[in-house]
This record gives sequence, C-alpha cells and structure tokens, in this order.
Amino acid sequence: MITHSLFQPFSYKSLQLKNRIVMAPMTRTFSPQGIPTDEVAAYYEKRAQGEVGLIISEGTVVNRPSSSNDPNIPHFYGEKSLAGWKTVVDCVHSSGAKMAPQLWHVGIVSRRNSDWRPETPFEGPSGLVNLDTKDGSEMTISDIEQTIQAFAQSARDAQKLGFDCLEIHGAHGYLIDQFFWEVLNKRTDKYGGKTIKERSQFAVEIIKAIRNSVGNEFPIILRLSQWKQQDYGARLAQTPKEMEEWLIPLAEAGVDIFHCSQRRFWEKEFAGSDLNFAGWAKKITGKPTITVGSVGLKGDFIAAFKGEGSEVDSLDEVTRRLERGDFDLVAVGRPLISDSDWAKKIRLGNSTELKGFNKDDLKVLT
Repeated sequence: MITHSLFQPFSYKSLQLKNRIVMAPMTRTFSPQGIPTDEVAAYYEKRAQGEVGLIISEGTVVNRPSSSNDPNIPHFYGEKSLAGWKTVVDCVHSSGAKMAPQLWHVGIVSRRNSDWRPETPFEGPSGLVNLDTKDGSEMTISDIEQTIQAFAQSARDAQKLGFDCLEIHGAHGYLIDQFFWEVLNKRTDKYGGKTIKERSQFAVEIIKAIRNSVGNEFPIILRLSQWKQQDYGARLAQTPKEMEEWLIPLAEAGVDIFHCSQRRFWEKEFAGSDLNFAGWAKKITGKPTITVGSVGLKGDFIAAFKGEGSEVDSLDEVTRRLERGDFDLVAVGRPLISDSDWAKKIRLGNSTELKGFNKDDLKVLT
C-alpha cells in the first residue's frame, strides 16, 4: 500500500497535526456514572502512542438531564467527569497526539441499556422517535436555549482543559440531526421548516454560541451524515444545491472542519461525479474535511452492529482521493479498536501485521 500522503502534516488555525490520521469517535460505555476512568485514559493514550495524529473522543454528553441513553456514557460536565477528561487529554498529549472531545446530545433514541431510564423523558424537536411514534418531549424554546448554552459551556471547558479543538456531533440521527431531518422535525417555529436551511437553525445557533465561547482560533469540527440510525437510506440533501443550502450556513456560523460520515467512504454522493460526501463538502464550503466510513476494512460498520467482524482492506483508494485533494483528513474507527498500533504499522509498511476487526473487541477496553 502506498500511504505516504497519510503521513503529511496538517495545519489549520491553532491545530497542528503530525499526520492525516484521525481516530473516529466511537461509543464505548466504560465510564461509570459518566466519569472517565484511568482505563479510559489508558485506552486513548495507547492510540496516541500508536501514532494517530488527532484523537476524537467517544461521544461525551452535555449538561442536559436526558442527553445520554446509557449510564456509562461519559459526561462533559461536572467536576469529577471533567477531572477525568483532564487526565485523558494530558495522557494523549504526553504521547504525541492532539485531541478533541465530541460534544453530544442523543435526543430521542432507544435506550442502550434496557434496565435504565434517564431522569426525565428524552427530548427532541417534536417528541418523535420515528415518523409515527412519540417517545419523548417536544423541546420548548427554553429547552432549546438551555441546550445551546450547555454546548457552549462544554466548549469552554474543553478549551480550559487543554483540548486542541472540539467536535459537535450533528450526525446519525441524534439530537442536532433530528432537527435537520424533516421526518422528526415537525416544528412550525424558527427551528422547523420545509427546507434543510430552515431546519438548520438549531445547529447554527449552537455553532455561533460555541464560537463566541472559544474565540476565532480554536477549531470547531462538525460531524454530519446523510444516513440515520433510524433509516440507513435517509438523505438530507438530494442534490448539490440542497447540500449548499445545508452546509454553507453552518460554515458561515463558525464550522472550521466538516467530518463527513458515510457507511462506505468510496461511494459517490451525487450522480455525475465520483466525489464522496467529504469531497462535496470541501468543494461547496472550501473548508477542510474529514472522510470516514469503513476505511481499512472490507465490511462496513453496520455489520459490527450485527455482531460481524471485518477483514483488513487496502488503503489505496482512500489515499488516491486524499492525494487528489478531495478531503484533508482520514478518520479510522474499528481498526483502532482492534489494533492500537494500526497507524504505526501503516507508517512502517507492516501491512501483514494489521488486524481485522473482531466483534469481541467491543466488549473490552484495551
């Protein structure tokens, strides 16, 4: 595999990376009562030692009563949880990598743990968990305003703790994405509407509040997806024009880097071009982008939800697109769960030593 392009440095605003490899955010649920443990710190530290350039944390929830759907998902608020994250980021820095927390609110979704319930009902744009079913509360204007401020406070804390940038989780059918998606957003106020531009107002206000909190030089990453956990075939933007209406307001609000999630990175986004989602996002906004979706593996990550493993695959196609300038960074998920030294092995050309993804690796934090 020809991979030298993955090991070129990257620089944007205050963010200086030694290579183009990003550890994708992956929910691990090993933080009891929302507090990251020393084992969590060691887990991220190993990936930093394995030469990942930028580590994006698992989703870590902001300060709202029902922002989490599992008691072991980490919080990004509260003295003990923030102290845990301070240990994590210090360990990552000591091993030569940069780090961003992924700030998250799950919205109205299924509970990961059937024996647990949040303190209050889940909250979302219209109280809907799918097209026909309510399973939570419709957020009031006050709820929305408080949630925006919760994201802004977590951003301030991230900067104070020494993180190098932050990511907002706006993908995969969670809260922000629920506002984007017309299936779950039936509001008639300024946070709803018939167009994707109108339904982006909630995200725009979160981004602006975060930008005001962290200043102009602290990079803001936004993770987006067309697909939803509720509908793998969902598409927010059917055409390049609709994607412009979606992404440009987000860029103008303060997004620096778009993290474009696909199930399979090599799939084209629109007819007439082989550009993927990240390629189109960069073309439309002029901002740096991160591609992600089954990089380095033959099976897509949906298979992992079904308990399936995946074999190692070539990096030729992702590096070809990177060298062409379609995107700037490459996020890797499951290979880094199974092999903390994945990036180092790639750099040294030790492709025969790469491990595939084993579903059992999800059960432990190593």
